[in-house]
Amino acid sequence: MADIIQLLPDSIANQIAAGEVVQRPASVVKELMENAVDAGATSVKLVVKDAGKALIQVIDNGCGMSETDARMSFERHATSKIREAKDLFAIRTMGFRGEAMASIAAVAQVEMRTRLHKNELGTRIAIEASKLTAQEPCQCTTGTNISVKNLFFNVPARRNFLKSNPIEMRHILDEFQRIALANEDVFFSLHNNGTEVFHLPAANLRQRIVGIFGTNFNPKLVPVKEETDVMSISGFIGKPEFARKTRGEQLFFVNHRFIKTGYLHHAVMTAYEELLPKETFPFYVIFMEMDPSRIDINVHPTKQEIKFDDERLVYNYLRVAVRHALGQYSIMPELDFEQETSFSASQNFGLPFSISSQADFEKEMSQTGRQAGGETVESFDSRANSNSRDESNLRNWQQLFEGLGEMEEAESSEMADEGGAITIESNWSAPGEMDDSGNSFSKNQKEPYQIQSSFIVSHIKSGFLLIDQQAAHERILYERYLEILDNRQVLTQKELFPKTIHLPTADAAIFQDILPTINLLGFDIQEFGKDTFIIHGIPADLSAGQNEVKLIETLLDQYKNNIELSLDMRENLARSMARSAATKRGTSLTVLEMQELIDQLFACAMPFKSPIGRNCFLTFDLEELEERFKNG
Repeated sequence: MADIIQLLPDSIANQIAAGEVVQRPASVVKELMENAVDAGATSVKLVVKDAGKALIQVIDNGCGMSETDARMSFERHATSKIREAKDLFAIRTMGFRGEAMASIAAVAQVEMRTRLHKNELGTRIAIEASKLTAQEPCQCTTGTNISVKNLFFNVPARRNFLKSNPIEMRHILDEFQRIALANEDVFFSLHNNGTEVFHLPAANLRQRIVGIFGTNFNPKLVPVKEETDVMSISGFIGKPEFARKTRGEQLFFVNHRFIKTGYLHHAVMTAYEELLPKETFPFYVIFMEMDPSRIDINVHPTKQEIKFDDERLVYNYLRVAVRHALGQYSIMPELDFEQETSFSASQNFGLPFSISSQADFEKEMSQTGRQAGGETVESFDSRANSNSRDESNLRNWQQLFEGLGEMEEAESSEMADEGGAITIESNWSAPGEMDDSGNSFSKNQKEPYQIQSSFIVSHIKSGFLLIDQQAAHERILYERYLEILDNRQVLTQKELFPKTIHLPTADAAIFQDILPTINLLGFDIQEFGKDTFIIHGIPADLSAGQNEVKLIETLLDQYKNNIELSLDMRENLARSMARSAATKRGTSLTVLEMQELIDQLFACAMPFKSPIGRNCFLTFDLEELEERFKNG
């Protein structure tokens, strides 16, 4: 039998390696910008066209390369950053594997112009699909200028798997922001299709954060600074009141390298324990500096995964550092030791009743035959004692439930959300068929009612429905917005005083792309200078009292979260808008509002699930409930 194992040609081997290193245009941006930083550049310019599919260009003023080094940089496993195996345990540079340039050249048309500071002439190299097409002297500025054109031109299948331009541009912006944050002493700029998106002069970390995420982030920042024998922790975290409902800017850097770690994210969330509203996420940009020998970054070609020699120690240091920062800047809640701690109607620790005094408590305990010193047996021969006990028990039961209705109303009002609800009439409350001659059922009993201002109980013949009011309203709005986008018929309520909204540069770029579709939903929003928009009108069917700016910010957050899903812009916006504008849990509704919500839900084409797959309602059958009580 003939030998069948053979070495792959370099061009094929490079394409296989490129599958790990170059996953999308953002991967190229990351590798080229990290090389520029490693070269000692103080100025880095990024130019992209067609979301990086047509052109990615990085221009730096770093050390540059000689003609030999320029040619060698495109060979596999060629690097200037390590010499022997022990260097892997003392890595301070961003790159070290020697795979990036070879992988990029295997799937794109690459041109490099580079010159050493001491030389008068530079070198131009052109490579296409791993094949050298030109190598010649040229006139160019000091440093390196690399252009990557027509990414995946020779791998059509991979190019077809790229997402839309807004999605790919979002990934490029993420990589750009991470590198810019990790190197605040370097000037960075980003140009997209001829427009300058970012212009970030060298500055301190706070100024760099504000330059990237917007001036409205400045008052939200709390500095973190801790020094230990093992590591140093620095950076900024966000104040709890500015936490968002969606995962946003949460960034970790170890030795100025961005990493992804759910383990350390849990440490930060633990530090915020009891300070954040439920299901919200804080902002943080945290830098950790430690001995390279204590970490292993050679885990994945993207170098965004990392291993610590003692993860638990790092976890505890990080949690304590964040907790200390929150306490040091008076973010932590204070303990009031002078507060009255006795049992009262306003402070009963969640019990639906109050005990007015210790005497009443002892009296109740003695009447039931239980005292602090042990058990006593009462005589049941005395009718007077029995009547007295019954009367006392009646009074006690009355006390147990006294004021319960007022307390529920108070809780409902406290939990009410900022957005109100529209009161409209409904025929749902018409007399039903369940009334009987004994008047055991009545119209009042058949009206829906709320539980914890979050769920609606609605009677049906076989039992009752438990409706999640937020999920139900999301389903209603989702189908309504889809219909609006199809028919393009919606009324707009003009604002008496137009409102201005400022967005971070990256968010503003996304918002510009989806703005025409947003306006089809009934908004009237216009661009007003760099990263600024004016809200002239909102959909007429939105609840009164909506905070328009907050609504738009939430809409954009939801849209970014859904951007990786296989949804077109129409479905993504309808889903995001429904999530943003729906009546939230904790909002009290009138009977008419609950009835209208139920009517509209069951008029939907798909009333069972919310747009994100949450159940809109659950059915409880009376026979099933009876069985459960029988079985205990």
